[in-house]
Amino acid sequence: MTGKTADRRMVSLKIVHTSDVHGCFFMRDYVNNHSVRGGLSRVYAYVQSLRRTYGRRLLLLDGGDILQGNPVVYCSNFVMPTGKNLAAEVMNYMAYDAGAMGNHDLETGHRVYDNWVADCRFPVLGANIIDKATGKSYLTPYAVLEREGVKVAVLGMTTPAVPNWLPPSLWSGLEFQDLVACARQWVPVIREREKPDVLVGLFHSGKEGGIVTPAYAENAALDVAREVEGFDVVCYGHDHMRNCETVAGPSGKPVVCCAPSSMAVVVGEIDIDVEIGRDGNKVVAVEGKTTDLSYYKGEASKYMQHYFRRYIHNTEYYVARKIGRFTHAIESQDAYFGPSAFVDLVHEVQLAATGAQLSFAAPVSFAARIEQGDVHVRDVFNLYRYDDVLYTLRLTGREIKGILEMSYGLWVDQMKSPDDHVMLLDYVLDGGGRLGFKNLAYNFDSAAGLCYTVDVTRPCGEKITITAMADGSLFDPAAWYVVVANSYRGNGGGELFTKGAGISHEELGKRLLRSTEEDLRTLIIQYIRGKEEIDPQ
Repeated sequence: MTGKTADRRMVSLKIVHTSDVHGCFFMRDYVNNHSVRGGLSRVYAYVQSLRRTYGRRLLLLDGGDILQGNPVVYCSNFVMPTGKNLAAEVMNYMAYDAGAMGNHDLETGHRVYDNWVADCRFPVLGANIIDKATGKSYLTPYAVLEREGVKVAVLGMTTPAVPNWLPPSLWSGLEFQDLVACARQWVPVIREREKPDVLVGLFHSGKEGGIVTPAYAENAALDVAREVEGFDVVCYGHDHMRNCETVAGPSGKPVVCCAPSSMAVVVGEIDIDVEIGRDGNKVVAVEGKTTDLSYYKGEASKYMQHYFRRYIHNTEYYVARKIGRFTHAIESQDAYFGPSAFVDLVHEVQLAATGAQLSFAAPVSFAARIEQGDVHVRDVFNLYRYDDVLYTLRLTGREIKGILEMSYGLWVDQMKSPDDHVMLLDYVLDGGGRLGFKNLAYNFDSAAGLCYTVDVTRPCGEKITITAMADGSLFDPAAWYVVVANSYRGNGGGELFTKGAGISHEELGKRLLRSTEEDLRTLIIQYIRGKEEIDPQ
């Protein structure tokens, strides 16, 4: 609302923030073929209801990772491209005011994300994404949004850990600055050049933690808020955690930090009251919260889905294509306890596609299942939901053992009695009320091409005994082997190849022999089509 007195008036702004949408646009799970919680069409209906009150005083922001993760965007980006980028069309329809680039947006490659940026009718921000040819920001560093006499500056940045996960070809010509250092560079410029009343950080970087190196931190949203003076609000994402808290900046000024989790189930909301007077404008109140839109209903969501019906029909047709048949069901949870047909199918495809001697793979879907009978494209998204390509690398036997030691060290406990857990668990679910895996299951790599045992009574670093290669030949710790893994792992993702094998990130890049042009999901589809019927073992 706008309130007036004789010499001043109050302007109330509303920020609605999404992040890590991962292509969840239309309230539909195209993999499992049912409706889902959340989705941008629900967000749109909610935002439209707020716009009836706030009008242009509502600012709609997105924190990145919108181009990847769902069949509807995969289909429109790579299978049935229709000219305009779908994510841009959706965001333009919803009238976003600014967005940020995420690491999974970069995963789609220059062709896709450059087109997305060009098609968006709002600025896509990335102050710390540097064009190596010019030394300047590859994207617009910040945006200035003026509403009823209030000037809001939005500084956008993304996690600098991108090179740890993605092949260099996907971000060729770019480099990534540390968030705190970049913010320290840009905030004085924005303050001097634009003189904003409100400064908002829009970061694709989690709360704190993650990969930390001498050069940067993966998750540094709260570090920026605490260490760089001037922010009123930090809207962040990347770690898929729902959070809203207030921290103190360097001078003690409170900074509201808000993260809306993922998949457009929750939005962040920040209310800002600015007093406009003859002597200048002043922020008098900032409050934040997160709002769950799991089952929000509104007529606007139906209109939006009708508007984009062509994309919806294309996706439904694509995922329903039959590609083969399984003689019995497979499920990912087998992989946590021993031999798994689910993961071994991934190993088999990786070895067949590359001719490598050894394969590393993990159950990247926590609780996925493919039923006995006909297999369709949607089932392969259930089996493998990421767009990784395959890397073939040279590793020594000693490094291979180090990878396995770290993987199983993250995965299984040291049992000292029959009453101890086999899995390495912690009270991490429901706010510490339930046991779950202490570490991330997509880093639980097993190896194919080796005969090895895991002794769960031994401590970390001493669990693995490799007896031979799978063909019966001798395994030599000093020998070199050709190994295949997905590009996330091959770039150092999860740190199994860096910390586990003891290979520096720079050296790891030199070990790369080749990479596939097709992503692993496409290779799995091709493999199943070629076999027609598979008896998963």
